[in-house]
Amino acid sequence: MYILSIDQGTTGTTAVLIETNSFTIVDKINQEHDQIFPKPGYVEHNLNDIWTATQTTITKILSKNNIDPKSISAIGITNQRETTCAFNNAGAPLANAIVWQDRRTARFCNELKERGLEDSVRHKTGLPLDPYFSATKMKWFIDNNQSVKSALTSNDLKFGNIDTYLLYKLTAGTSYKTDVTNASRTLLMSLDSLNWDDELLDIFNITKDILPEIQDSVGLFGHTKGLSFLPDGIPISGILGDQQAALFGQACFSKGESKCTYGTGAFMLLNTGNEKVYSNSGLLTTVAYKHKDTTMYALEGSSYIAGACVQWLRDNMKFFKSAQEIENLAKSIENLDRVREIFFLPFFTGIGSPYWNPNARAAILGLSRDSGQAEISRAALEGIALSINDLLNAMESDLGEKVTSLKVDGGAVANNLLMEIQANFSLMDIVRPKVIETTAYGAGLAAAIGVELTTIDKLQGIWSEDQTFSPSSNSTDSRDYYLPKKSEWTNYIKRLF
Repeated sequence: MYILSIDQGTTGTTAVLIETNSFTIVDKINQEHDQIFPKPGYVEHNLNDIWTATQTTITKILSKNNIDPKSISAIGITNQRETTCAFNNAGAPLANAIVWQDRRTARFCNELKERGLEDSVRHKTGLPLDPYFSATKMKWFIDNNQSVKSALTSNDLKFGNIDTYLLYKLTAGTSYKTDVTNASRTLLMSLDSLNWDDELLDIFNITKDILPEIQDSVGLFGHTKGLSFLPDGIPISGILGDQQAALFGQACFSKGESKCTYGTGAFMLLNTGNEKVYSNSGLLTTVAYKHKDTTMYALEGSSYIAGACVQWLRDNMKFFKSAQEIENLAKSIENLDRVREIFFLPFFTGIGSPYWNPNARAAILGLSRDSGQAEISRAALEGIALSINDLLNAMESDLGEKVTSLKVDGGAVANNLLMEIQANFSLMDIVRPKVIETTAYGAGLAAAIGVELTTIDKLQGIWSEDQTFSPSSNSTDSRDYYLPKKSEWTNYIKRLF
């Protein structure tokens, strides 16, 4: 028997099969979808493309492994958070989804701040007023999209993040729900009640009837129905936003455990247990997961661009054909003096934590006539690592203590050079697990718990290490290169404000 995990990410959809006896990953299949950029600062996804990719990856993985769909015991869903979908009662998209990276609502956020609403919103939700989050996107849809306006008038409008859209499609419209982790990213859910909040709904002029029901992350959300590629009746029993799913997949079930996922962006979460910890350093307070009425919270740092920076070098600048090639290209720089003055600020969609500047833009600084693809590639990896180091510094400030190691996951952690750079900038051990597809894995584990195939306690020992990357033993490297570069990075960031 198998668990099917659907990982719907920013750049593509991945279907993952997990064997239920050993909870090992059998196989995965990914299909990318187009990134749509209608205007500067606008980022959209076609929901029909996403649904097609979901069907295709599931069909292919079952066929490739010669697996009868009836042997699927449960389905887990994990998704790019904050990306906002508008669809009708029949499940048909009313518009392209507005992606979490989209900046079109920055002016509206500033208007809310000018009305003095940010402190109360942050206290209720743990989030700042930023275009990143879903409610501002919903408000934009209602104000600017005629199809959405018409659907609202005719009681034919449903809003949701990607998890809600996929659940609705998988169940032939019989289940219109979300989980607490996704709801916690909307600016509409109270961290105290874990329900939609009337005061927040009023601020954004959104009504409860166009929002999904919120429930625990682990448990029955519905059953498959009316699909050509899966039989009816498979329970969908675990839903987690992608970063919370990665925390789950890294077995960070206990207070004080943390991870950083290197995906399209980079996201660091620290489990704070049953306690909501509010940050004084620009981090977010969010829900880690909820199971059997036990709610675990987390502190989160969000860096909008990580793997997307490498993707930009691949697709826009044509530096290489495959993202994996950046490692050898960057490693060809043996003398670091060649990149000492080069900084790649990967802020294509503004800066998230801990600075929250939606108007920041990407830049490559310090180039000379002999700078080329290798130097810029190395600087890009450093820009990713330095952005994540800013998140670590903020987390240490909130905790009042030094973080000595960090679990990492996501596709980019296969890049050994990036991990070495991270260890040297952050002066800590970077620990990579054997399973780096922890987002899909976490959703699969949640689904397994949801149908009582296992328990959180039994999964505590399932995590295993692949490799630890430690800071260079050569103190000269840190003193002469990494420390000065960190300082100059901070100076550049300050100039953006």
